[in-house]
Amino acid sequence: MRKLSELFEEPGIINKKQDCFYIRPESRDPISLPGKKRVNLLALGDVGSMLLIGLRLLGRDAVDSIGICDLNEKAAQRFEAEINQIEYPLDHGQLPGVEIISPDSLFDCHVMIFCASKGVPPVGGEVKDVRMAQLSANAQLAGRFGQQAVKAGFSGIFAVVSDPVDPLCKAVYKAGLRREQVQGYGLGVMNSRALYYAGKDRRFHSFLQEGRAFGPHGEDLVIANSLEHYDDALSRELTQLAVASNMKTRQLGFKPFIAPALSSGAISILETIRGNWQYSSVYFGKGGHGAFLGVKNRRTPWGVQVEDLPLPEALFQRVQAAYDHLTDLI
Repeated sequence: MRKLSELFEEPGIINKKQDCFYIRPESRDPISLPGKKRVNLLALGDVGSMLLIGLRLLGRDAVDSIGICDLNEKAAQRFEAEINQIEYPLDHGQLPGVEIISPDSLFDCHVMIFCASKGVPPVGGEVKDVRMAQLSANAQLAGRFGQQAVKAGFSGIFAVVSDPVDPLCKAVYKAGLRREQVQGYGLGVMNSRALYYAGKDRRFHSFLQEGRAFGPHGEDLVIANSLEHYDDALSRELTQLAVASNMKTRQLGFKPFIAPALSSGAISILETIRGNWQYSSVYFGKGGHGAFLGVKNRRTPWGVQVEDLPLPEALFQRVQAAYDHLTDLI
């Protein structure tokens, strides 16, 4: 049995316990998020607009207000009007309000959500891994906004939702933000897809109560049917179902953005703000050598807390391979 903490160099770990460890913040003032938050959202495409709906409907207890920014002024005007027109009939004014902001105000917030993209491959194309096809252009874009965040003195969370999530997190981190400021949101939907298929096939039912998800939002995903009764073949089969789910939607003629925007985006980000356990990518490694890896974690005033349960050797090797591949990407 081995643990995830073996992928993280010891100087970066504090309060290592039996079932978790804390990633040491790089600043004396770790990010602590008490009370409702100001959230800003960049780009109102398919994912961004759906995520915005989720924040409005589900963020009543966690979000104070939402700023939206998009190059298309008419799109921003449309969503400012339409989202603010979502209301409870007899309890109005309780949902977080939405306002249009300028690019200069993008980092006047606690959480900035990055949904911008240079372009998503069209439905019906022959691209095998749609997420990785966007790496080069989107990494440059994410890096530029990371630099803007540094210049603005941003001290909150830079939440990456655009694909490929995990490498883009590293591009933002390399721009100069602290590692605890950058978090990637792609694993939530992969876990949800595994839950979907596990609910349809009794062979995978152990995942519903005992399973875990690790790794990136893409081909190197690691789904474990169970930590206590790990079955490598069964886990790999369920992993492949989760990985291929987006292509099945594309084969129907649709872009698969609803579940990612809500499961990886709105729900996981809100759970982060609340300080609850969720699936997202955090930085493993030290300095420039390392990668953002999707794991079960939560934010605390003492640093990011990561689940660190014993993993069967075959499972650990799968996670190790995913991590090693991520370190080589950018």
